[in-house]
Amino acid sequence: MPQKSLLETYGLWPSQVSPEMTGNLLEFSELTWTDSGCLLWKERSSNQASLQIWDPDQGETRNLSRDINIGGGILYGGGSYTVRGDQVILVEKGSNQLYLASTHHQIPQKITSTLTRSATPQLSPVSQKLVFIHSDGELDTVQHLDISDPCLPKTLVSGADFYNYPRWHPDETHLAWISWDHPHMPWDSSQLWLGDLDYQTGDFPTLNQIIPIAGGEGISIVQSEFSPDGQYLTYVSDQSGWWQLHIYNLKSGESRQLTSSRADHGLPPWLQDQRSYGFCSDSQRIYFLRYQVGFASLWQLELESGKESQIYLDEGYTWLESLAINQEDQIALVASGGALPQRIICVSPAGESEIVKHSTAKILDRNLFSLPEAISWNHPQGGEIHGLFYKPHHPSYQGQGKPPLIMIIHSGPTRQKWAEFQPRAQYFTSRGYAVLEINYRGSTGYGREYWEVLRGNWGDMDVIDCVSGANYLHQQGWVDPEKIALLGSSSGGLTVLQILVLFPGIFKAGISLYGITNHISLLDNSPKFERHYSSWLLGPYPEMAEVYRARSPLFNSGQIIDPVVIFQGGEDPIVPQDQAEEIVKVLKNNGVPHEYHLYPEEGHGFKKTENVIDLYQKVETFLRKYLIEE
Repeated sequence: MPQKSLLETYGLWPSQVSPEMTGNLLEFSELTWTDSGCLLWKERSSNQASLQIWDPDQGETRNLSRDINIGGGILYGGGSYTVRGDQVILVEKGSNQLYLASTHHQIPQKITSTLTRSATPQLSPVSQKLVFIHSDGELDTVQHLDISDPCLPKTLVSGADFYNYPRWHPDETHLAWISWDHPHMPWDSSQLWLGDLDYQTGDFPTLNQIIPIAGGEGISIVQSEFSPDGQYLTYVSDQSGWWQLHIYNLKSGESRQLTSSRADHGLPPWLQDQRSYGFCSDSQRIYFLRYQVGFASLWQLELESGKESQIYLDEGYTWLESLAINQEDQIALVASGGALPQRIICVSPAGESEIVKHSTAKILDRNLFSLPEAISWNHPQGGEIHGLFYKPHHPSYQGQGKPPLIMIIHSGPTRQKWAEFQPRAQYFTSRGYAVLEINYRGSTGYGREYWEVLRGNWGDMDVIDCVSGANYLHQQGWVDPEKIALLGSSSGGLTVLQILVLFPGIFKAGISLYGITNHISLLDNSPKFERHYSSWLLGPYPEMAEVYRARSPLFNSGQIIDPVVIFQGGEDPIVPQDQAEEIVKVLKNNGVPHEYHLYPEEGHGFKKTENVIDLYQKVETFLRKYLIEE
């Protein structure tokens, strides 16, 4: 007989999803197979990232990077290492220098000393040559280095503002890369290039007959790859309105689109070298990930017939990323689901899977977690809005009436919330909160037309979509309209504060993590990558100065009356500490209930385990005070 649920106030349920569990989760990314069949990945624990290697024959995992904290230093990270044979090239986070390591027990050796920012090293398939992306903060280039005789790297490709996905042809005769220029972002307009490599003048090559393959104004290109047999160059293009797989025949010069579903087959390139597809060893099939309404699935496509078929996974995985394929057609993925914390899995073409490593030391009962549901609603002014909804869930408790709601607003703003394991959502749902992760108009994942409508509307459309989402959930009878809190980080924190400015008294509390408060001062702190992003989102400055002020919470913070808690990193280079402290000063002068918590050693995003634990504890206390026990 099933155990009868105990009655307890929503928001006060005892939970096994502890701050310590969420703070100690490992994070996996950047999977790659070696030629010998070992699997490598980047693994982050707290604020330290290492390169791990798993040998399936021995069943053991080792740390290849030793005490080196790895991480690419361009864009928001990614492109931390490369491997060919038993050689591994690492990027050290912080110094941004390159290290030569081995898949054996060799201590990594530094091979550069003059780099400023570097990412996405790529070893040649046939020689000791290496290419990688370098930036001094202003000038970005593709650099070339011979690791058998390391000296100063030399510039191979230059002239564009940004680069990603440098790729060697299997016989080293060609090089492909993706570039884009200001004022564009890579999901707005980018271009794929192909050049012939010529070594006749010596060890350092030249590039001849450089031609554009795809992309251009109003078209985004991500992930270029050569087929193992060297006949094709593949890429993902959103020319059709969705990121679709395309293939270019190097001999005939013809391109064709391979997929056509109303879904994306790539992710917005906030990071270097993200991978969502790959060739099988004989170049006859492509394995790829399909992203649709926040969920991911694994597919294969036969090149000759064009036939697609889904590879079904039976573990309840709803999010997949960082795809890598070995010579035996084993597919490695970072996988998770609403009730499944992140893990690394290895999948056969028939869908048989093996778990390589869990992100948790303890395997948790799936019944502890709430499952995400893709929902959508129409805004009164027209237009469909999307999100992922989590009901409050506990195996032993239930509440009376309607539950409180926490609306989580993603950063970016051109990003989205996915149906991956979301520790933040599960932390709250297990305590009796409903959670809406809103993908307002402007989010990626729903086609180009959906995210493009945010142009000129940041701080307006995202705000009204969040308000309409709260109204929709109330109309469905799913939440208590008198107990709704907002939570967002970075640009999501800005949306939280802007909602409290424009709709005082509607929401009971706001939680901002390193949120933007002043658009004008943000212009002075924007990294090169986002230097013109505000112009796209708001309009040119100073011509649109009034819009910048109207949509900056700081300048209108006198209208905030609802309780606010602000968390800030003391070393944040994007949203500096003074942005948080200026609005805190206004809240204090106006007598608005508020809290301010500074983590001096954190940057744009909190990494240290003890700080993540502290944040959860403080947020829970804040919500109890202002949302539950008021």
